[in-house]
Amino acid sequence: MTEALGTPLPRLALIAGNGSLPRQISEALEGAGRDYRIVAIKGEAEPVTRQKAHAELGWGEIGRLYKFLKKTECREVLLIGGVSRRPDFTSILGDFGTLKRLPTIFRALAGGDDSLLTKVIRLFEEEGFRVVGIKDVAPQLLASSGVLGKIQLKQSDWRDISLALEATRRLGELDIGQAAVAVGGRVVALEGAEGTDAMLERCAELRRIGRIRSKGRAGVLVKTAKPNQDLRVDLPAVGPKTIDLAVSAGLAGIAVEAEGALIADHDETIRKADQAKLFLVGIDRALQPGEPPK
Repeated sequence: MTEALGTPLPRLALIAGNGSLPRQISEALEGAGRDYRIVAIKGEAEPVTRQKAHAELGWGEIGRLYKFLKKTECREVLLIGGVSRRPDFTSILGDFGTLKRLPTIFRALAGGDDSLLTKVIRLFEEEGFRVVGIKDVAPQLLASSGVLGKIQLKQSDWRDISLALEATRRLGELDIGQAAVAVGGRVVALEGAEGTDAMLERCAELRRIGRIRSKGRAGVLVKTAKPNQDLRVDLPAVGPKTIDLAVSAGLAGIAVEAEGALIADHDETIRKADQAKLFLVGIDRALQPGEPPK
């Protein structure tokens, strides 16, 4: 793959955590003819990712990671996939390259998640690498604007969307989470450290015990990036499992930020949403209360 003037794009390093996104990005890169290498995070990457990986390194092998990137002449880096736990630095003692960077690494661990991710980017940039995002290499995996499946929205759905959207703005300002659920004009759940899946499971339990009441399917899950979030890392994402959990919670649909959220397993996710008669829509973060997209 080349740029418009015929200059080859630099080799990309795909640093892969858990989930299906690393596989999807890998497939997208291959389809585009992009030269890349996979570095699987030990204890995080899925087996299919590990099988394709050119290296598998643990948290304590940062020195080896930089050596690998320089040896393979990777000039760009994409961080993708989930991380189930924070680094355990009891494993760093065998890597001199990590030890000599400890002051910088520990500074990167201070603050909230946004601060951490921004500083992780800086760690790579200080070593001379350019950190890129999904939009730079596989924009087709991002949610587009408007209804993404066959199920249309009602006016009441837009009211719940705008309410949950305002809740996600407030959450983002406090660096807490990226998602909220509104049902019947009331916010019923906010995402915390437990993540979106556990929040939806909580909503299902609230409905079961009668704390959420509605006739039939009602309410919406909204997921957006945090205000001023660096969109190169930790984008909000939904996938087939999100559809299943939203159905179990009795919701009418899901709204995600257009061009600011990932649709994992895109075709399968939309197929499941249609099959479940659940709407899936990409929205503008600046959407005003009660206002459908233009």
